Amino acid sequence: MQVDYGPHDVLLVVDMQNDFCEGGALAVTGGSALVPGINAEIQAARAGGALVVASRDWHPVDHVSFTHRGGPWPVHCVQDTPGAAFHPDLALPEEAIRVSKATAFDADAYSAFDGTGLDGYLRGRGIKRVVLCGLAMDVCVQATAQDARRKGFEVLLLARLTEPVAGEARDICSRELEEAGIEVQT
Repeated sequence: MQVDYGPHDVLLVVDMQNDFCEGGALAVTGGSALVPGINAEIQAARAGGALVVASRDWHPVDHVSFTHRGGPWPVHCVQDTPGAAFHPDLALPEEAIRVSKATAFDADAYSAFDGTGLDGYLRGRGIKRVVLCGLAMDVCVQATAQDARRKGFEVLLLARLTEPVAGEARDICSRELEEAGIEVQT
């Protein structure tokens, strides 16, 4: 089903980075396969006058979330490394807003709204609805969707353009998001 974009919408592409795609430090199965569909969605959003935003993990070296610091994750998405770069085939327009999260040494952030000022920026632009895609469905996409809803935005998750870390998490995640008032489009 095609999304009808307008000037009060933002397409938020979550963490489509090399380390989260096949061959990366924290790869999500099927991550790279999402890129053509996300590129088509970016074109549709731009054609409808919507804003395009791309979030990224942008960790300093020795980030608190890394296993050697007691965190749950292997080293990934370290600032200015190839793993932190957006997927090379992702067609982000020049005017797309890039939002960096988890940039402090001592704090992790899963949501694109966590400590970034994104909600205020979007309100200032008159945005009412956040349309989400990207990686990973059961981690950063879910956290971003829930935060967007808590901050008063309408939220639409494009389930066909996201993959979970754990395949069995798809249905659970979808149900939790719907229970939080988020529309999940399959």
